[in-house]
Amino acid sequence: MRHRKRGRYLGRNASHRKALMRNLACALIAHERIITTVPKAKELRPFVERLITLAKRNTLHSRRLIIARLGGKKEVPLPPDEKGQERDPVHVVAKLFDELAPRYKDRPGGYTRIIKRTVRRLGDAGPTAFIELLKEGEEKRSKPRKEGRKKPKQPRIIAETESAPSEQATTAAKETAQSEPSGQSSQQDKA
Repeated sequence: MRHRKRGRYLGRNASHRKALMRNLACALIAHERIITTVPKAKELRPFVERLITLAKRNTLHSRRLIIARLGGKKEVPLPPDEKGQERDPVHVVAKLFDELAPRYKDRPGGYTRIIKRTVRRLGDAGPTAFIELLKEGEEKRSKPRKEGRKKPKQPRIIAETESAPSEQATTAAKETAQSEPSGQSSQQDKA
């Protein structure tokens, strides 16, 4: 039994795991889509979703809680755009409150999506996945339900009009079956 065994260690001690989650969360909020391993993505999802839920409250207390969970006011540098021009770094806390909280104000949860990739990670061949924030108005695609075991067939009820000929045939067959063994025994007695 796995009582009180929630969460993955990810091969790290507690402080390293905390720093990993902070860095992944900041990258996800800044870029809105990142590639990581599947176990890291599954651990990151509740961490980020709690941050977005806190940001939806839009209070000073929630802002301080988010700053504490992210380890200070984080800025994430962005790579240059297609034209080669430098872009301003993203202020993660500001983006949470200004862009993401209004985007998900009517959504009760489920702000992220994990999409598994076929490409394995170079080095240890670990399974990789995209983790992304949903766009405004977008919904998760649910997997189609597989048809499980079919319900057992109910016994077929035959109408009286249809059953009359079949019942006559079965009773006639029973009578002939009963008469044959008794006929054989009577022949054996005579011999």
